[in-house]
Amino acid sequence: MYAIIRTGGKQYQVAEGDRLRVEKLNGEVGDSVELDDVLMVADGEAIKVGQPVVEGAKITAKIIEQGKGKKIIVFKKKRRKGYKMKQGHRQLYTALEIQGISA
Repeated sequence: MYAIIRTGGKQYQVAEGDRLRVEKLNGEVGDSVELDDVLMVADGEAIKVGQPVVEGAKITAKIIEQGKGKKIIVFKKKRRKGYKMKQGHRQLYTALEIQGISA
């Protein structure tokens, strides 16, 4: 059984026991979260596709880590103008472990 979920403006395919990093969600390490934006649920031959979401479907996940990703360097320059700008960014993320899928 697997599902397609939407969180943080991105879509992920998840199955029970999977670990994945998503955009930052509120909560502490060890907390349980429910994801309601389920776009599709597949259980063998039975496939439910939502328009846009599957009614009553939920994904239960446990937060295993809150952190920051690797630093990304943003560098802008205009030739012959003396304009240079260097900026760094570290994106916040939440690591989840999928506990269950209910359709």
